[in-house]
Amino acid sequence: MKNIVIALALGFFTFGQAQTFTEQDTLRGSITPERSWWDLNYYHLDIDVNPDDKFISGSNTIRYKVLEPHQVLQVDLQSPLQIEKVTQDGQELEIAHNGNAHFIQLEKQQKIGEFNEIIVTYSGHPKEAVKAPWDGGFSWKKDENGKDFVATSCQGLGASVWWPNKDHMYDEVDSMLISVKAPKGLMNVSNGRLRKIDEDTNTYHWFVSNPINNYGVNVNIGDYAHFGEKYDGEKGDLDMDYYVLNYNLEKARKHFKDAPKMMEAFENWFGPYPFYEDSFKLVEVPYLGMEHQSSVTYGNQYINGYLGRDLSGSGWGLKFDFIIIHEAGHEWFANNITYKDAADMWVHEGFTCYSESLFLDYHYGTEAANAYVQGIRKNIKNDRPIIGIYDVNHEGSGDMYYKGSNILHTLRQVVNDDKWRAILRGLNSEFYHKTVTTDQIEHYISMQMKRDLRPFFNQYLRTTKIPVFEYSIKGKKLLYRYSNTVEGFTIPLRVLIEDKPVWLEPTITWQTQKIKGNLKTITIDPNFYIDSKLN
Repeated sequence: MKNIVIALALGFFTFGQAQTFTEQDTLRGSITPERSWWDLNYYHLDIDVNPDDKFISGSNTIRYKVLEPHQVLQVDLQSPLQIEKVTQDGQELEIAHNGNAHFIQLEKQQKIGEFNEIIVTYSGHPKEAVKAPWDGGFSWKKDENGKDFVATSCQGLGASVWWPNKDHMYDEVDSMLISVKAPKGLMNVSNGRLRKIDEDTNTYHWFVSNPINNYGVNVNIGDYAHFGEKYDGEKGDLDMDYYVLNYNLEKARKHFKDAPKMMEAFENWFGPYPFYEDSFKLVEVPYLGMEHQSSVTYGNQYINGYLGRDLSGSGWGLKFDFIIIHEAGHEWFANNITYKDAADMWVHEGFTCYSESLFLDYHYGTEAANAYVQGIRKNIKNDRPIIGIYDVNHEGSGDMYYKGSNILHTLRQVVNDDKWRAILRGLNSEFYHKTVTTDQIEHYISMQMKRDLRPFFNQYLRTTKIPVFEYSIKGKKLLYRYSNTVEGFTIPLRVLIEDKPVWLEPTITWQTQKIKGNLKTITIDPNFYIDSKLN
């Protein structure tokens, strides 16, 4: 078709190593002309899941608002799944296939302001996840009783690995109905609230009333038992529901007490849970876990830490179940505030990794939180920048977790706790149910802290260089500066001189300060992610 954009393969250099991206990366990762002219309004995903054959079939109804007149619409679905047909107003439409991107030729004139629908019918054997949730797809497993235990996970790889949709993060659907036909005797749990069950077909209908990102949609099928509680939250009663394999029910009743503790801590730090209308759920799955919106999945074996390990080495990481705290923290940073481009994934992972220490801060005190953040610092590799490459669905370094947490912890030192809490809550208010860029997050924090933090964020997010506090002591004078930095880098620094805290304002130029006593060295407050060097 003449009016379908064909993207060129792109090549980038990252730290001297060539990195090549394909046309498919561009079609997946950019806001193509065939995406930009229509705004998502509603999905109805209606599927039949057949674990015996590892096969799914069904349809997705896509309702959209016309922003500009255009006659070609891009839908994404990954091989080996196949689109069988697409219809609008009962009329079957022509499709041009380009790998995982499918271009629908619309016959009806698309008029600005109108709401229209297409129905995409599809089927096939979806990609099977080998090591979920990192590689993504369907997990086809059995529980201890030999019953089917099935779940989806698809962050990074994309929701189009198992259902047809507009697979770019910039446009979240306003609401969604998820209808899943499960094998007899088993239950499906998805996002939002259960509207009804069709007993004849064992089809579960879940409705999501809030905007939802595409990778946050999930299917979980198992021999589930259910229990729940009401949490007295900032916006009133919040339904907190738990779906676990029936033989784990009593274990879960005890272990999931971390869930209301999580909610109490995070509502304090981040503001109200963002999806009261859709409830909060923990759902047991056959993999480690994932932040599916209002349907957080759990597979941490009912033990504290990360599969029983303390990622910080401080001891504090064994005071909570890592998956409950981390994945639920994503309800604020990932599901409420969502990146527009995968290159900015640190907005999800940096803030949420940091939320683990805030949970500790709320329940165990600031010293515990500090020890935890300092402990996870050993996991930072500084292998490549945290910010990825835009428009090709490219994530930055895995340092977005531990380094991202330490970046935020460093910023926290510069303001008092009330102000820091106000910034975190303000982010969740300012960008409530929105997709964002890193630039927007940087600008908001800079404005609230009344500092130009662009060099600070450039340093930590866009390079692998760690600032060095370089100093020397000449008699009664302390000479100091920052080195190994980008142009303009500065951040106040707390140092200990004779065990007393002293604030300095280092820049990239040498400064001098008078000191008392016969000092040989000084100590940087370890809460700052900054190296030091004595000349």
